Amino acid sequence: MSETPKVAEISPSIAQYRHLLSHLTSQLQGRALDDALDVWLNQEYPPGSSLFEEFKTLTHLGVREAWLCQREGAGIKYGRIFKPADDLHGFSVDVVDMENIAGPRHIHPLGEIDLIMPLDSGVLFDGRSAGWMVTPPNSEHAPTVSNGRAYVLYLLPQGQIQFTG
Repeated sequence: MSETPKVAEISPSIAQYRHLLSHLTSQLQGRALDDALDVWLNQEYPPGSSLFEEFKTLTHLGVREAWLCQREGAGIKYGRIFKPADDLHGFSVDVVDMENIAGPRHIHPLGEIDLIMPLDSGVLFDGRSAGWMVTPPNSEHAPTVSNGRAYVLYLLPQGQIQFTG
């Protein structure tokens, strides 16, 4: 799991993004992906906090520099920026760019942690506004952005996701 992607050599902002993720995931390792973690993340790192704003700034930069959301399909821009790795404490990292659309239905075998970063006021991701959303193991959804456009960063333990339709 100690793979370091070659893309990190392209832009210093990618290395900065990975470093920020490593700091965050070090606090998540070994924790249950449940409502308590959802509450903790939203209290510890709410919209407006330095960590949230740094993720938002780097995500905007990554999309502009084209090292985030490099693929596009069915109206959604997406991409896995990092595979599970030791420095990311076993999490993979993906970012999507969605606007008024539902994505493909899938299951999170080990759960999922989402960071919702709206680009328009009033945007919702699965009914949630800016902030964190933790979904437990074996949860299923068709991720939906409504009322505008948002970037959503998602962390998957061991990179596990199963698309169902």
